[in-house]
Amino acid sequence: MQYDILTPRKIVFGWGRRAEVGELGRSLGRRGLIVGGSRTLKELPVIDVMSASIRSAGLDVVDLLPVTREPEVIDIDEVVAAIIGAGISDGDFLIAIGGGAAIDTAKAIAAMVTNRHGNSVQDFLEGVGKGLAVDRDPLPMLAIPTTAGTGTEATKNAVISSYDPPFKKSLRSERMLPDVVLVDPELTVSCPASVTAQSGMDAITQLIESFISHRATPFTRELCRRGLRGVFEGQADEPAIVRAVQQPTDRTAREAMSHAALLSGIALANSGLGMAHGVAAALGVHAKVPHGLACAVMLPVAMRANREVVSSDFAELGQLFSGRDIPDDRGAVETAIDVIQCINDRIGIPSRLSELGVRAEQIPDIVRSSRGNSMNGNPREIDDPELTTLLESCL
Repeated sequence: MQYDILTPRKIVFGWGRRAEVGELGRSLGRRGLIVGGSRTLKELPVIDVMSASIRSAGLDVVDLLPVTREPEVIDIDEVVAAIIGAGISDGDFLIAIGGGAAIDTAKAIAAMVTNRHGNSVQDFLEGVGKGLAVDRDPLPMLAIPTTAGTGTEATKNAVISSYDPPFKKSLRSERMLPDVVLVDPELTVSCPASVTAQSGMDAITQLIESFISHRATPFTRELCRRGLRGVFEGQADEPAIVRAVQQPTDRTAREAMSHAALLSGIALANSGLGMAHGVAAALGVHAKVPHGLACAVMLPVAMRANREVVSSDFAELGQLFSGRDIPDDRGAVETAIDVIQCINDRIGIPSRLSELGVRAEQIPDIVRSSRGNSMNGNPREIDDPELTTLLESCL
């Protein structure tokens, strides 16, 4: 047995630990360049503790930009040009605060500021650029997620989109892991129910796809088990994601979902994903479906498509999800899929692609754009004709 594991240098997890942000920032530098922190977020009382901590640590901070959408090539290029124009000093570091979009934006900015051998971030993107590599260390970075979903605070890539030409691709390098990660589940309490639902299903999708990925290792599979146990164990009728959506201040549920998201990020960074994420990226490009929503809709479809080759894994998950002994493996497999579909129904996730605005004539483009690193981790090959049939069946 052998495997490699990549993780951030330091992870700080716990309710209320945002009060430590000043000390953590000071370990990285003297001036924090803030990416994220929308106007709505800054007005919340929970942010006051962070502001006081930063002031007491004697840090200078500069707001770069609020993040209101998934990052696009133009967003990264414009901010990087502005930072370089203003000048970077020793002791500068990035503070990324927000959801996956904010943290991905910050990761890309941190890398591009120090890797200036390209004309655009697009030159570095997988499959669409010039094949340039991130070969210089990015600016140091402190990542503070305010949603429980993507786990990007613990991954080595940033997903960047374009709509002319249309693509959604990764900027990827082991150098891009955030230096310090601060996960305070209390920061997720203010998320709207729709964000809690969609981001939470993204985390669950990542745990399931990393668990069955053909690149999974014993280590990553244990991370996935632990993350999923936190969501389901002892609460079979009311999994943590349902409670977090319906009872936003439920501390146990929020902690479970934040921990699941963090573990999903570490797992996917080391084992890859699968069909649901491959298609989700294409749905984002061609139908502008939010990433977490796309993953949630595609997860039951992907599970049904893969169940024959990973039946023992899904049987294990069926037992875990239901909290009971299911003597028949086939029954346990179906239970795993049914539980995920039931959760989607309970938290308001549509079951048909047409409900997301996807049209039949878009399917060929979606199929073509589904190919990439995520799909390459799927436990079996799904060719274009089969994928077309699968997507058409859930329109």
